[in-house]
Amino acid sequence: MIGDPQGTVLAIFATFCRVGTCVMIMPGFGSLRVPPQIRLFLALALSMAVLPMMWSAIYPRVATDTTSYLALIGGELLIGATLGFIARLYVLALQFAGVSMSMLSGFNSMSSTDLDEGLPQTELATLINTIGLLLLFILGFHRMVITALVHSYDFMPVGHVFDARGALTTLTDTLSKSFMVALQLSSPFIVYGLIFNFAVGLINKLAPQIPIYFISLPFLLAGGLILLYFGSSTLFDVFANQFPVVFNGQ
Repeated sequence: MIGDPQGTVLAIFATFCRVGTCVMIMPGFGSLRVPPQIRLFLALALSMAVLPMMWSAIYPRVATDTTSYLALIGGELLIGATLGFIARLYVLALQFAGVSMSMLSGFNSMSSTDLDEGLPQTELATLINTIGLLLLFILGFHRMVITALVHSYDFMPVGHVFDARGALTTLTDTLSKSFMVALQLSSPFIVYGLIFNFAVGLINKLAPQIPIYFISLPFLLAGGLILLYFGSSTLFDVFANQFPVVFNGQ
């Protein structure tokens, strides 16, 4: 590396474009709660760690042909963004499931702030999203993403034309699988909400003079909390076990 300072700098920057873009987009590290300086130094440290392992795959591409370096950088940015979006889409599926559970359990009027993106959410959805993201970090999903970044140099080499069709297909498959996981996670609450609201609507038709909304809301909240209490372990177990299936299935 010392023998060619210019090639070394170009190789480091090319690696940083792929790794840094993925870090900036992936959940957890790409959160607004993490200061930009921390994300920048983390991406730089990971780039410095990946470069020696992939030196033979990166350096010859940037040292021999510097005229197409800008096109190479564009491809690296797109590849890193694709890998980061794969992980983020799965976490967004949990947020979608959490919001659905909140609405079906009667918690839709209680507003809070999402831990990852700072967007308005319900208290129950924020709790579910925080636990799910914490569980992924405990189980080492970030190591899985970093491993995928290293392996991406095998099937998406530096300097090759970015496969936009393959990337869109991958993101579409990830979105489809993530939606199925979200539907699987929220299915007990969907069934509970449909049955409860059907029963409440039937009672309201039989006795329209009763303020059925104010009477039924405490029972709706209590039933949702009981369902979450007994089903939370299975919910987060399914969520954690499906992440390797969705991410490594690409």
